[in-house]
Amino acid sequence: MKTPDKEPALQAPILPCTLVVETLNAGGTVKKSTTYKQIKLILGRNEFRDLILRLDSPKHSLKFPLRDFVLHKRFLKEGKATISLKDVNLNLMIANAPPNQLLVFMKTLAGKHAVTGVNGGVINARKRLLSTVPKSFEEISPLTFNEYETVRKNGGKMPLKERAANVPDASPVSSKRKRDSKDASGSSTPKVPRFLNPLVLTSEQKRVLQVVQSGLNVFFTGSAGTGKSFLLKRIVGALPPDVTFVTASTGVAACQIGGTTLHAFAGIGSGKASIDQCIQLASRRVIAQQWKKCKHLIVDEVSMVDGDFFTKLEAVGRAVRGNDKPFGGIQLILCGDFLQLPPVTRPGEKRVFCFQTNAWDRCINLSMELTDVRRQDDQEFIDILQSIRLGRCKEEMVERLKQTEKNTVERDGIKATRLCTHREDVNHINQEHLKKLAGDNQVFQAVDSDPGLSSLLDSQTPVVAKLTLKVGAQVMLMKNLDVGQGLVNGARGVVTGFKMGKEGNPIVRFLCGVTTEIKHEKWTVKGSGGIYLHRRQLPLKLAWAFSIHKSQGMTLDCAEMSLSRVFEAGQAYVALSRARNLKSIRVLDFGPECVRAHPDVLKFYQGLRRARYEEQQTHDIEISTERKATTLVY
Repeated sequence: MKTPDKEPALQAPILPCTLVVETLNAGGTVKKSTTYKQIKLILGRNEFRDLILRLDSPKHSLKFPLRDFVLHKRFLKEGKATISLKDVNLNLMIANAPPNQLLVFMKTLAGKHAVTGVNGGVINARKRLLSTVPKSFEEISPLTFNEYETVRKNGGKMPLKERAANVPDASPVSSKRKRDSKDASGSSTPKVPRFLNPLVLTSEQKRVLQVVQSGLNVFFTGSAGTGKSFLLKRIVGALPPDVTFVTASTGVAACQIGGTTLHAFAGIGSGKASIDQCIQLASRRVIAQQWKKCKHLIVDEVSMVDGDFFTKLEAVGRAVRGNDKPFGGIQLILCGDFLQLPPVTRPGEKRVFCFQTNAWDRCINLSMELTDVRRQDDQEFIDILQSIRLGRCKEEMVERLKQTEKNTVERDGIKATRLCTHREDVNHINQEHLKKLAGDNQVFQAVDSDPGLSSLLDSQTPVVAKLTLKVGAQVMLMKNLDVGQGLVNGARGVVTGFKMGKEGNPIVRFLCGVTTEIKHEKWTVKGSGGIYLHRRQLPLKLAWAFSIHKSQGMTLDCAEMSLSRVFEAGQAYVALSRARNLKSIRVLDFGPECVRAHPDVLKFYQGLRRARYEEQQTHDIEISTERKATTLVY
């Protein structure tokens, strides 16, 4: 398994965005507001080494000294932030910025300001007046680890109010959860390594991101554990949020990437109606507005999107936007693995994959496959999974998987989760085991922003409206709480008690060794018409059993699976690939008949690999030619 490198420092990006400059009076009331669209913000220093924020556009060039300011970062994930310049009564309101770039921009600004405060104050007014140094503006250098170490070691010299306002880790959410670390002396310090050395993209992932940023329509795929979701989140963060619509084929997948379902975005219902009727449905004012506003459409788990539905979407895009370009001129970023779960079809209904349609051929400029596996840490297991993904399983692989039936994956009272092919089996197993436990039921009811739409939240969030627990209940964590400690989506645990005796939140012991109180978390779902729905609930689910379908995208600590009732191509592969290694699974009733891949999908992937091979051959020939030419010139 290849591990991505770490970035040595935070680059201070040039930030594309919209900026609203508010001029305030002494009482804080807005006197004047000016909007600058499609501009770039650049951090730099002037001739006196003061921090300067420069606004650049074809028509404007403004500079704002950054001396006494406060950062408001609550809506960073939506591409919004505000810099309040207290000394000059200005609010600089940033909007429609790529969230990832905005995050780095604000962290760099806060860090550089903090270092300036530690290393010395600004030059006084007299020296400025007498100075003969020519005016200048130099773009700021990347924020280094040493600079943050300086802040950490001298943190006590910075005013507490200034640190709270300017250090990103002191945001309201972070303060509530007390995520700041403490050094040996007990003083609070920012978690520098968390963002100074983030996981960076592999070379494959970087190439996909570059293609996306070039504006091409791209489909990227890869086996389970190659970092498709990780890359997708980086892509979402690199695009302007106001014109980027993030969708997925299922509600749970959409919730995981902070988006909505493709059906909700499209506004054409099930898509079973005629194309003319679908166009009429999508022409409704609110739906048509988002179609026309959209410049980048992201679709996760595209393998589960029906080909006929995709064809109608492409026609609707052209009609509603009044644009004859493919998909109405919208850039498509599609992600998924056709060798995992296919589109759901009714009995007797012909299955059509997206890639089998003329619409796909018109729209997709480039298909790319990720091959670096990052989830599994066992090469033997990786080889088995890659073979099963392609519908093949050698005799020795069958025997190796059968040997796992003897594995003891239970530990510390945490039992293996049974992965089932049918949802009815999951519900039955979980309820039967819960009934057998002694003690009273503890019921946790979700709090929904709109109780009338609870059924929608049931389908689009990974947690249930009503969760019943007892001491001894086997549970699974449904949200990343602390990745460093192993409290991640899919982590297994057991309820050991409840806070305040019997009435409080559950106390859960996890397989990673952590025992902690689980508190309510919030999930946000974007509904049709741009409205946002919220659900607050414990991030837990009963986990004696879990459906293979619902486990897609998760990494499970310990799992048991009976694959004799597999009914879908790719289903056995999805189940097996949830595990990290052969030691963490127990496979029952396994035989080569469980392994299948759709022949049409295999042909599609063979074509992808052939194209990739030919591209590599061409690249190697070009490099060889360049070397020969260089040698001749020399």
